Amino acid sequence: MSEPRKIVIVGAGLAGATAAGALRERGYAGEILLLGSDTHPPYELPPLSKGLLLGNTDEPDWVHDAGFYEAKDIEYKPGATATRIELGTRLVLDDVAGEHRFDRLVLATGSQPRPLPVPGGDLPGMHTLRTLDDALALRSAFKDAGRVVIVGAGWIGTEAAAAAREHGAEVTVVDQVGSPLLAVLGEQVSGVFKNLHTEHGVNWRLGEGVAEFTGGLDGVTGVRLRNGEELRADVVLVAVGAAPRVDLAHAAGLELSDDGGVCADAGLRTAAPDVYAIGDIAAQFHPRYGKRVRVEHWSNAKWQGEHVAGNLLGENEPYLRSPYFFSDQYDLGCEYRGLADPESDELVVRGDLAARDFTAFWLRDGQVTAAMNVNQWDDGDALKALVEGRATVTADQLQTADLKSLG
Repeated sequence: MSEPRKIVIVGAGLAGATAAGALRERGYAGEILLLGSDTHPPYELPPLSKGLLLGNTDEPDWVHDAGFYEAKDIEYKPGATATRIELGTRLVLDDVAGEHRFDRLVLATGSQPRPLPVPGGDLPGMHTLRTLDDALALRSAFKDAGRVVIVGAGWIGTEAAAAAREHGAEVTVVDQVGSPLLAVLGEQVSGVFKNLHTEHGVNWRLGEGVAEFTGGLDGVTGVRLRNGEELRADVVLVAVGAAPRVDLAHAAGLELSDDGGVCADAGLRTAAPDVYAIGDIAAQFHPRYGKRVRVEHWSNAKWQGEHVAGNLLGENEPYLRSPYFFSDQYDLGCEYRGLADPESDELVVRGDLAARDFTAFWLRDGQVTAAMNVNQWDDGDALKALVEGRATVTADQLQTADLKSLG
């Protein structure tokens, strides 16, 4: 594979910006164009629902320092949205009348909040949380709000609930599931988070759906549930998940996966020659799991951005990392590694669930599929080794043995 003269990266989030920087770190001397619809420089998303929403900082973590792109001769175009890809002619068009030819193309278009298709979703006072501007607006709203309703009990919803309580608002979380974070953690571990929020004054409406948002020109005033109950609200956050931004890829004729991502092989290549997909949109065939995996966590965006740089320059190496994410809520901090199915995998707990001081493991056929440490910080490397190596262990070993000895 000869070195490309020009690489175009569509999407200037963490994945795209990391890929651009990694190309220069590897000594690539050709042209790099980084297109991003956001007017802010590339930034990481986790602080938006954590420190920034709490008011501990006014800025996110920028992917690179100011001046990096100019210093590294990366043509960075903020506020430019790609509108069409012509695979045959190797051309990307954007909405500021730009046409950009490429030898290799990286799609890193990220995700957008899923809408809730009920009446009233466009009322003033309705919020989603995906961008820096979203986070700043929501933080301001939390400071002045008496009553906040959050629709969605996933990671964004629960972290936002913690922030709203820290700002002194009355908070109610609505979700159709029976416990927060249930699909990821299973009933026992999700119960830890439910109890945590209850102790901090959060009200739950679980097992309930939303019928409509009520209010008028002056803004949202409530959330009516399907059972007829109306929850009064000054601020409403809809946090029911994210959808990969794949319209551009789909219109270009790239294959989409069952979950809506862009199909990519183990090396993050799509079926189109010299076109790669990374980050939230990449439905990668993952050799570790033997199936397509699409991950929406910051670590995946960062690590795939670093990895794809090598493959753009001819390495053709499979991406093998397991998913990783972290969360901070009140006095609880946790890290999760791997990919479990909590409905079928065996849960093993080392430590004390009630005290929120434990590590949870999930086992499948005696192998570690995932591990989550909660308020325990000494075993990170051991947990990584157990997950990455799919270590074969017993429940008793996980509960009593030196974890470093098991990996």
